[in-house]
Amino acid sequence: MTEEVELQRRCARNRKRSKRRSIYCPKHDCYLHSVSQKHPIYADRAEQLQERGLSRRYALLAVSTRTTVMLSGEWLEAFWCDECQSREWYHVRRFENNQYEVSIAPPELWQQATGVINPQGNPSVGEFTQRQSRRVGFQGVKDFSSVG
Repeated sequence: MTEEVELQRRCARNRKRSKRRSIYCPKHDCYLHSVSQKHPIYADRAEQLQERGLSRRYALLAVSTRTTVMLSGEWLEAFWCDECQSREWYHVRRFENNQYEVSIAPPELWQQATGVINPQGNPSVGEFTQRQSRRVGFQGVKDFSSVG
């Protein structure tokens, strides 16, 4: 009798656990594994808020009172796809009932997210500097022996 009660108690505990997020690859329809943290997206123009359903008046009011407005239920996150065998950055939108919509992150969203490094790199950084930053070893002055 006590084993049966313990089993019921354990089953009830398991039901309370949160489920895995149901985020699937838009190309292969397989489960995507998260490989980064969520990076929230912010709006700094009234048009960005209007695109998400806010009236023009409230969008202008929100942007004028605060410089940026965090968009709830939207973020950038990197995922691993087992079929593609690659990591990709996605724009994730969460709807009611834990429904998610994922799409490959467009370039303009990188400007609206915080804490994210654009995978294409900073356009103001020179090619030599980018190449040096990707190097595994650091030799200091010896790295510049070919220059000069």
